[in-house]
Amino acid sequence: MSDAVAPLPPPAPPVFQHAIRVYWEDTDAGGIVFYANYLKFFERARTEWLRQLGFGQQALVDTTGCMFVVLDTSVRYLRPARLDDLMTVTVDILQRGAASLEIAQQAWCEGVLLCEGRIRIGCVARATMKPQRIPRPLLEAIA
Repeated sequence: MSDAVAPLPPPAPPVFQHAIRVYWEDTDAGGIVFYANYLKFFERARTEWLRQLGFGQQALVDTTGCMFVVLDTSVRYLRPARLDDLMTVTVDILQRGAASLEIAQQAWCEGVLLCEGRIRIGCVARATMKPQRIPRPLLEAIA
């Protein structure tokens, strides 16, 4: 019997990937992406993920009266992105609730993990900003 440990299978691919180019406006005086801009990149990827599922954010508000708001974030910065880098930002659902989603997101460049975060978004009624159940068609699309 060998003492070798069997390799782990590769992780499942993320639910969604979105390419984002780093522009001059995204960088700070040091020429690297300003830390808060990763939250913008994550937001863009979540918006495109919803659009790919058939749920544009404005259409969601118009048809259901609900919208998503960020409830909580946790971000870890590992490596800097720089001007003109082409990043891949991922969206991966960690937890589904009746009125909220917990999402893991990562920003990669050329196979290197730059930044990762956990974002919890909640569904609220636009008119009142009170919690509202995520529309059933959307929950079914992300199941």
